[in-house]
Amino acid sequence: MAGGTVPLRERQRRQVRAEIQRAAFELFARKGFDAVTTEQIAAAAEISPSTYFRHVRNKEDLLLDPVREGGAGIAALLEQRPAAEAADDALAQAILTRTTEQAAAELEQWRAAFRSAPHLLDRVALVPPEHRARLIELVAQRMSGDPETDSRPGLLVHLMLAAAEFGYLQWLRSPDNAAASLPVCIEGALAAVRDRRWR
Repeated sequence: MAGGTVPLRERQRRQVRAEIQRAAFELFARKGFDAVTTEQIAAAAEISPSTYFRHVRNKEDLLLDPVREGGAGIAALLEQRPAAEAADDALAQAILTRTTEQAAAELEQWRAAFRSAPHLLDRVALVPPEHRARLIELVAQRMSGDPETDSRPGLLVHLMLAAAEFGYLQWLRSPDNAAASLPVCIEGALAAVRDRRWR
């Protein structure tokens, strides 16, 4: 796999998964999350039910995975930030960069689908525990601290991610005609918790 090229099989897997998500989001927004069956999603994506289940564990994952996948890239983006950048600035910029990588039309389609499953709102978690641990390590390096004895890196990561998750929820719950985009909601939430004492 030279030069970071994604193998054909992986590209095909991602394409099938994207088609399943697209079909599911459209159906959820139109019919409601609970009314849509996995068979209907498979048919709309033009695949067999067995292919659907090779790519998707359950309907909930179709809505929650975009948040989880978005969060998975934050650590990589944080590693790419300039070494001299303050920990809070670097982490905030990594979160914001990841937020702006998805097209606005895709985000709106996902939001419309998510609104059909309000019971999932309390399960929006930006970063799984293993990625949080990596973020704490990276922030501790920037702060020249030991995350085992210095609570500041862990607190900063947890506060910033909680703020970003709040921004996601604020955006998900806002009316369609609201002026605030997802990046604006997240940037505002991050700004509310940032403080010079982190430096």
